[in-house]
Amino acid sequence: MAFQILLNIGIAIIWMLLQNNFTGVDFAIGYIIGLLLLFVLRRFLTFDFYFRRVVALIKLILLFIYKLILANIDVIKIVLSPKMDIKPGIIAVPTKLKTDWEVTLLSCLISLTPGTLSMNFSEDGRTIFVHSIHVPDKNEAIKEIRNSFEKAIMEVTK
Repeated sequence: MAFQILLNIGIAIIWMLLQNNFTGVDFAIGYIIGLLLLFVLRRFLTFDFYFRRVVALIKLILLFIYKLILANIDVIKIVLSPKMDIKPGIIAVPTKLKTDWEVTLLSCLISLTPGTLSMNFSEDGRTIFVHSIHVPDKNEAIKEIRNSFEKAIMEVTK
């Protein structure tokens, strides 16, 4: 992936040299041309197109922002309600993520979302114990974490 990024930047610089114009617009045009060349060449070479991961990373960031906004709204509803009608709980979230940094990223995203906190990991490091301020259904909460954050992380890292 790093080689493709460097190659793409090299193509953009070559484009600027051929145009004899060293502006940001010409670099951007050269970068887009490099993206198109790499996209076409991926069929003939044995590498995966790197920009797919960049798009997946942008989707993960947007998903986190969306979940952050929803969680803030939920916490505001809980705080401003006259009755404390909540069911706090601790859930064990088993994960399909393979590396330690993927599991760490998942636990950080969970902890950064208001109303949830990653408390601990299992001995093998593949289960995260999460405290949530309101857990009406534990299985639904586990499924929601696995279908949102875990799935998005797997798209970025595969």
